[in-house]
Amino acid sequence: MRSPDPGSPALKRWLTRLESRHDKPIDLGLGRCGAVYRRLGSPRPGRHVITVAGTNGKGSTVAWAAATLSLLGKRQGTYTSPHLLRFNERVRIDGVPVDSATLVDAFEAVEAARQDTSLTYFEFTTLACFLVMSRADLDVAVLEVGLGGRLDTVNLVDADVAVITPIGLDHQAYLGEDRYTIGREKAGILREGITLVTSEPHPPLSVLEDAELLGCRVLRAGRDFRLEDGDSGELVLHLHGQRYPFRTPLLGGAHQRDNLAAGMTAALSLVPVGEALPEAVATGLVEAHVPGRLEPVGDAPGYLVDVGHNPLAAAVVAEVLAQRASRCTCVLGMLRDKDAESVARLLAPHVEAFLCAGLKEGWRAQTGHELAERVRTVAGDIPVKAFPTVRGALAEARRRSEGERCVLVFGSFHTAAEAFQWLHERGLERRPGPAHALASAC
Repeated sequence: MRSPDPGSPALKRWLTRLESRHDKPIDLGLGRCGAVYRRLGSPRPGRHVITVAGTNGKGSTVAWAAATLSLLGKRQGTYTSPHLLRFNERVRIDGVPVDSATLVDAFEAVEAARQDTSLTYFEFTTLACFLVMSRADLDVAVLEVGLGGRLDTVNLVDADVAVITPIGLDHQAYLGEDRYTIGREKAGILREGITLVTSEPHPPLSVLEDAELLGCRVLRAGRDFRLEDGDSGELVLHLHGQRYPFRTPLLGGAHQRDNLAAGMTAALSLVPVGEALPEAVATGLVEAHVPGRLEPVGDAPGYLVDVGHNPLAAAVVAEVLAQRASRCTCVLGMLRDKDAESVARLLAPHVEAFLCAGLKEGWRAQTGHELAERVRTVAGDIPVKAFPTVRGALAEARRRSEGERCVLVFGSFHTAAEAFQWLHERGLERRPGPAHALASAC
């Protein structure tokens, strides 16, 4: 949790207090937070709700769904976690991060309703964000699940449309050791008779079993919807037997097509458009982008900053790097509970050096030396160096690349945030193209 909002001492004091209040940083279950939620009056974030669960691609899918809804003329809000630079980014109303005073007011309301119930940082702040959104008179709220689905605080709210993005092995200590078991946890966001959108053509069988049991209408990627290249550089979404062409936005990697297709499908499941996309959507999505997903900084070859933190994310980044003529230098900063060995193994064919950075994040902290020792077990002949901080690793990467090699920054939201700050201080600009109102404010 990083300098949540330096301009708001009151919000910063609240967040600092919450970080150490509960005895467990992760304490899954809806009993405690559910009791407080009901005492708050069970605030519904929007008249309609899209909930997004999965292992990878959740934040991107939320962003694309929200962008589509906005262009359809709907007042929408999003809840995502974690944030990049400011806590305020977690709640956006029509694309704009909520102000600190509004958040502090909601925190005070949750504190009054909490009574003697102990809540984790995530539980407390999620309830506060729900309260903010419920007061904003939203047509649609798009919510990202934090961890899992069934026992996550976000699951207190009944979804009208559920999206399940690709499922991989992550957080196994909490969710299970295989895709079938993890899929069952993710499928906990389903409700009877709602629409389920799956980003994977073949999700875990447990997801489909639960959807059938609940009578959900299932829209599967590749079967019920798909995204294809059209004429004149357009993309075409095929959905409900219709063909919807639109101008291609900046995607930051081919894997973002899956997230874009799922986000659009979820939005159009709530707001049908008939036989043609409105002109605002067909032309307006080109202005949207998702920050921190293979986001370029500086002149080419420059820096690529990605918030990915698990093997599934590393695999899609490796696909992008494979298309480059030369290897890159990798600044890698990962938390202790992540599978650094598998990540390094996947990236290694495209990396000329691993510069491992330390992260100071409570019980999940990992020094650069500890990370480097793990990476060396799979890096073979690739040089691996350790640095106390992301900033130190970036300084070395800049010296090594001398503007002739790409620098990949990967491993965590924390790593990406520190990289963006360091690069900004050196006058290197993020260049994602035209920024839609939903893009990052940091």
